[in-house]
Amino acid sequence: MLASGTELPATLLRIAIILAVLAVIAGVVVVIGRRRKSTTLALDVTLTLSSWWVILSAVGLLFIIGKAFTGDFAEIGNAPMNIPWATDLPCREAAEVSGRTELWCASAATSTLTISDPDVATRVLAAAAQACAQLYSTIPAVLIAVICFQTLRGRPFTTTITRALVGGSIAVLVLGIANDLLPGIASTIALRSAVPFDSPLYPETFQMAVTPLPIIAALALAALAAVFRQGIRLQNENEALQKETEGLV
Repeated sequence: MLASGTELPATLLRIAIILAVLAVIAGVVVVIGRRRKSTTLALDVTLTLSSWWVILSAVGLLFIIGKAFTGDFAEIGNAPMNIPWATDLPCREAAEVSGRTELWCASAATSTLTISDPDVATRVLAAAAQACAQLYSTIPAVLIAVICFQTLRGRPFTTTITRALVGGSIAVLVLGIANDLLPGIASTIALRSAVPFDSPLYPETFQMAVTPLPIIAALALAALAAVFRQGIRLQNENEALQKETEGLV
């Protein structure tokens, strides 16, 4: 959920509208569920919201792909680049000692780049970075939807869920690492094609880093898959024992 604006009330209003829409969707599902005397309202709401999340993400992905081929500009978010401090902004060097409150001179570490008339490499890499971020953020919704759907079918412990969790673990690991690396690669190549070599903004090196979050999330999903696999085994054993008991009776 992202909203931006020059005025705080307007920006908060945009966030409030989005939350209100989600609340309305959830309310409609609850009303319909109560009329049908559903006993799984929480699962119904969760499945509906996660399904909408996946659908909107798919639409956004199509928009990203379309813009990559037809747009006359390319955008790269979270681009790791160092922008010098503005010359007209008062600041002091960190080594200086002052008895009054002052800003330290610094540089911006990240920004969003917009490149007009990008070359093929910039266009492809920018689209890949955006698509990767979109897919990465959609994985939780897909997994939640699969678990809710199978549970509503009366099959909470099935190989479908374990396979989805294992696939989600692999996807989180691959897309998470790619999501960390692609912005740095795309922004460096874009700046090298857009600014002259002697410019202070010309990146001489690639600045990239991989955060531990994708690895931790992948391990957590793999562990959850193991839990569901154990649940399937126990369920099968209980069903087999029940059949044997019924046969003895």
